[in-house]
Amino acid sequence: MEKKSATSIGVLFAILGIVLFSAKAVMVKLAYVYGVDSVTLLLFRMVFAFPFYIAIAFWKKPHQPEKINKKDYVWLFFFGFLGYYMASLFDFEGLQYIKAGLERIILFIYPTIVVLLSWVFFKKKLSNAQFIAILITYIGVVITFWDEIGVKGDAVYWGGFLIFLSALTYACYLVGSGWLIPKFGAIPFTAYAMLVSTFCVLVNYAIVGDFNLFNYPKEVYLLGFAMAIFSTLIPSFLVSAAIQRLGASTFSIFGSLGPISTIILAFFFLGEKITNFQLLGMLVVIAGVSFVSKKKVKS
Repeated sequence: MEKKSATSIGVLFAILGIVLFSAKAVMVKLAYVYGVDSVTLLLFRMVFAFPFYIAIAFWKKPHQPEKINKKDYVWLFFFGFLGYYMASLFDFEGLQYIKAGLERIILFIYPTIVVLLSWVFFKKKLSNAQFIAILITYIGVVITFWDEIGVKGDAVYWGGFLIFLSALTYACYLVGSGWLIPKFGAIPFTAYAMLVSTFCVLVNYAIVGDFNLFNYPKEVYLLGFAMAIFSTLIPSFLVSAAIQRLGASTFSIFGSLGPISTIILAFFFLGEKITNFQLLGMLVVIAGVSFVSKKKVKS
């Protein structure tokens, strides 16, 4: 009975975590209506989350401090820069040019990039079935763009490319940081990486920002706070708790809810419509990624 209850709670955590993560793109698009630029919006998100991650960093100590050396902290800074700063920056920039639903579909391909990077750099075996599934996934992405290309011209190409760079940098972070996480622990490592990202965003804003932080409509600050808490902090813990209760392989089944929930939220809050062609492409992407993720977990 207890096991069944833990599983039910894990399923609830998984669904809530994925839906909250997916809402971030919709919040970004809503904020852009008020004239805020991508770097300033990213700054609001990180600054509002900063106190919580500081508290976590002090509360949760590294799991194996005796195994951590100075080089590990250098790598931590690098992967925080890559996986949480660069990936977020590319994502926020790309959302200026494409719909929230398309953004989530492109980001959803990051597991396929992880598999390809592991194959190229670490010589991990890539089966024929995985290769075909990855190929199908990218065909699905092309299908979802088909109706957009004629409508928005070159902007959709640029926006899609930026979102792909976001998926690529996040995949590089996952592949490269895997050996550090056991030393620090998942929660401390995430907190440290987010603090690194906050520092990088502050430096970025100091270089290109207009220092007009207090003259935006209140909706921008509310959306920045909502992104920090409800689409960054809370879902990160929900996903960790879900994986702990369900296991990585079972949790991966719920991953396909990401693009679906974003498309539904974008329909209600942004008025975005999805064509039958785009729906077909989304299903193809989900099928391809789900197969790759399933094989990756088993291997």
